Amino acid sequence: MNYDIIGDIHEHSEKLATLLHKLGYRHHLGAWRHPDRSVIFVGDFIDRGPRQLDTIRIVRKMQDAGTAQAVMGNHEFNAIAWYMPDPECDGEHLRRRVGKKHKQHAAFLKETEHDPALHTELVRRFLTLPLWLELPGLRVIHACWHDGYMAEIAPHLKPGRLLDPTLVVAASRRGSMEFRAVEALIKGLEIGLPTGHEFHDKEGQRRDNVRVKWWDATANTYRKAAILGAAARVALRDRPIPESALLDYHSDMPVFFGHYWWSGVPEPQSAHVACVDYSAGKGGSLVAYRWEGESVRDARGFVSA
Repeated sequence: MNYDIIGDIHEHSEKLATLLHKLGYRHHLGAWRHPDRSVIFVGDFIDRGPRQLDTIRIVRKMQDAGTAQAVMGNHEFNAIAWYMPDPECDGEHLRRRVGKKHKQHAAFLKETEHDPALHTELVRRFLTLPLWLELPGLRVIHACWHDGYMAEIAPHLKPGRLLDPTLVVAASRRGSMEFRAVEALIKGLEIGLPTGHEFHDKEGQRRDNVRVKWWDATANTYRKAAILGAAARVALRDRPIPESALLDYHSDMPVFFGHYWWSGVPEPQSAHVACVDYSAGKGGSLVAYRWEGESVRDARGFVSA
């Protein structure tokens, strides 16, 4: 099977329809279809964009028709945790309904919270998304392929690498094994910055920890490993990062992921690793990679809309 791996949509259904058409899919019998290809979505369907339900319908109908698969993104996990009451705190939810967290989720809530039955249905649907896919010839995950954390959490997952409500609770408890694993897999591997260093992320929030290039064997110092703008990265000390952050994805099995808000011309991160998130939710392109069985990534495989 040949696959088109599509990056974070963030509810820009018009970009999704344009990209699917450009890839040769046509809307037939209620879903987008291709005669000999199918789609894999890397998650983050919701939040930010103007057409929440339209995007979910497109993805859901393709899944139901067998023309698409998908993994869970951090925004789907956050939506589940927002919805679920905290069993240990009366009146609270697993994701606290305050400030920044409400702002991040506001676009989705605007289209769903007036309809509790619909909201419930969508959250249940999000729980059917696996944390990762390992298919013949390729792998797909939202943010970070981490063999160690996968091995730790796999025995606790439902068949199909699915979370259940009990595991969502555990994964919402900072400091637990479940929290560490799910955070890394769907939000990226993070390390604390050296004392005295901080930056403001794209939401304007002050940060003293940073995501790292888990796929890069040469990214062994803060300056080389940090996923930051050039100026902020150069300001970091060029000293070794913690050994636990030195993953070095070295398998010949290609892995595709999203999450990182890249910009510019799409290109692989390494011979066997490719990100397909190019900031569609913030005015960038929606990007796909056309995979046809090759193990080495080729920049010519990217298609943008």
